Amino acid sequence: MSKLSDTGMPPVGPDTKITLHFSLSLEDGSLVDSNFDKDPAACVFGDGKLLPGFELALTGLVAGAEQTIIIEPENGFGQHNPSNIQEFSRKDFADSLDIEVGLLISFADANKAELPGVVIDFDEKIVIVDFNHPLAGHTVSFKVKILSVEPVVKH
Repeated sequence: MSKLSDTGMPPVGPDTKITLHFSLSLEDGSLVDSNFDKDPAACVFGDGKLLPGFELALTGLVAGAEQTIIIEPENGFGQHNPSNIQEFSRKDFADSLDIEVGLLISFADANKAELPGVVIDFDEKIVIVDFNHPLAGHTVSFKVKILSVEPVVKH
């Protein structure tokens, strides 16, 4: 039996639906994303919408809780992996494509799933693409306000 908060709602954990406002900031304080001025986000614990490290950080929080949690790379978007940087021949890209540093290009992996990559360098012969998550290697500040936590009824 899960312990209920003073509001009668369970704490964040397995078999709960969480509605929250959040913001993500980098080490230097620059804001990456926020929904504090928008509609709140909702997810079911374990549904894959939140990375496991973020879910772990929310575990036990109750409706009304406000917290800023520091998420290290290994619990967030992972460490930057040099093997996720690939070199392609410029001939692999359409002549009409205006290649520039920072260009986001969608590739298909071996299973035909979409795999985004960012051009980090190029010349007339090669294009170097980084497939790391843009936040890989960063410690992020995860500010949350839990609006509601509801039990999920399994059928």
